[in-house]
Amino acid sequence: MQNIKLYLFGVLLACTASIHAAPSVEFQTSQGNFTVELYPEKAPKTVANFLQYVKDGFYENTIFHRVINRFMIQGGGFERDLTEKNTRAPIVNESNNGLLNETGTIAMARTADPDSATAQFFVNLADNQFLNYTSPDPEQIGYCVFGKVTSGFEVVQKIGLSPTTSMGRNADVPVRPIIIKSVKLLAEVAK
Repeated sequence: MQNIKLYLFGVLLACTASIHAAPSVEFQTSQGNFTVELYPEKAPKTVANFLQYVKDGFYENTIFHRVINRFMIQGGGFERDLTEKNTRAPIVNESNNGLLNETGTIAMARTADPDSATAQFFVNLADNQFLNYTSPDPEQIGYCVFGKVTSGFEVVQKIGLSPTTSMGRNADVPVRPIIIKSVKLLAEVAK
């Protein structure tokens, strides 16, 4: 009887853990790999949008097209020749979720329109407090954080050190293209 109780407790524990699982994705880049844990409980629409792009293979062979050391690396929207990829409709900005643009976090890139994020994202190389939500005013709404690098941050830092140039209307473009070979959903990990 004791063995059955222990077995049932183990099953219950495993089920509870899977309920609170956080999805993770692995970025395979020309500079190495890194893993990001996503926070769907804090940014459900943003994570769902991002994961749909992942499942569609959208990020394969895109580049990190904007790299600023001690600030951030941005990618997910351009091909190697700086041709911008077509995206789905923009999503609502979920920046008022309590998550901060701290070192190692991933957030959605957007235009001046707060609700214009589509596929592009950036990884913070520093604590960028000025990117955080402070009010619903369009000038202070900030950028939605939806995950954090959990392994391979040294790869992100290495990308951040890349020499850059201007190409056409794009500034801070790495001189040698930094390819995102793929972004793959990993098995969910219990928190």
